Parts: sequence; structure tokens; C-alpha cells
Amino acid sequence: MGKKLIVALLLVCTFVSAQAQTTPAKGSKTEVQDPDNLAKDYFSQIMGVAISATSNLKLYQFIYDWIGTPYRLGGDTKRGIDCSGFAYQLYDKVFNTVIGNNSRNIFSMVNPIDKDELKEGDLVFFKIKSRSISHIGVYIGDNKFAHASSSRGVMISNLDEPYWKRYYYKGGRLIESLREKLNTEN
Repeated sequence: MGKKLIVALLLVCTFVSAQAQTTPAKGSKTEVQDPDNLAKDYFSQIMGVAISATSNLKLYQFIYDWIGTPYRLGGDTKRGIDCSGFAYQLYDKVFNTVIGNNSRNIFSMVNPIDKDELKEGDLVFFKIKSRSISHIGVYIGDNKFAHASSSRGVMISNLDEPYWKRYYYKGGRLIESLREKLNTEN
């Protein structure tokens, strides 16, 4: 059985279980669980990230839908995608914002920020065996980021892993005035 099918079955079981918990016993009050909270709990468990009430559920759903997509240099579809293509698709679909199509020109669109300032949806940049930026990911919280790895496709990694720690360059937040400008042009 595929990983996504197993995860989907677990999600169905979670919702069925939650609905069973909302069925009142005689004489008791009904307590209905918010489906968004169930989804946030679910994504917290499968992504290993503490998802708060203010978290962008659309972001986590997008990442979940792309996990396991194979890597393909220059790719931008579920048949194969590279790191900048993944960041581009995520920003387009989740934030309704068009960004550049390679990690270096995307970096030119951000305000660099320190690692300890990263927030959900910020971009993380790496210089892997290179003097210039060669990899990009999207920060999702708890020191984790989603990206398209050349060896394993779309996945979630931890900035504290020795490999990523070694090649980490900077975090970046899309410049607000640029974000507004891009959104008004479309």
C-alpha cells in the first residue's frame, strides 16, 4: 500500500473518530470539534511541526499534496519539479504571488533575515558546494522546511541536520512592496 493511501486512511479514521466524539450521550451537551483544528492536528503529526491556530492550513495542504513528487531539473509539475519550481508553485497557489523562477533571482526579491527570525512561509536559501545560491526551500516552522531535494524529491527537512546547517546561507521574506506590486500586475 502506498504511503499517501495509508495517510489518507488515517485521515479518514481521524475524522470518523472525531465525529464519534461529537455524538452526545443522553443528557449531555454536544461538543463539536472544528474540522480546521482536526486538520491542523493531523498536519502537525505528519509534518512534525507545531501548527498553531494562526497557521496557514492552505500551506500545509499544498506541501502534503506535493510530498514525494520526484525531482526533475527545470520541472514544475507533479511529474517532476526542482526546488525553485516548487517554491514558485507554492507561492503562486498558497499566497497568490508570482516569484522568480530560480533561487538566485528569487533571493533578489526578498529582505534577508536571520535564521531565528524565520516565520512560516519565509524562504530559506542554500549555497551547496557553490559560491552562489543553488537551493531554495520554504520554511514551515520548528526549524523545518519543505523543498524539492535532488535525491528524494519533495520532502521536509530540518535546518539543524548537519548537511543543511553546513550549506545554509540566509532566510528571506518577500519584500512587501514587491509582493503588492506583483499582485496588482496580475
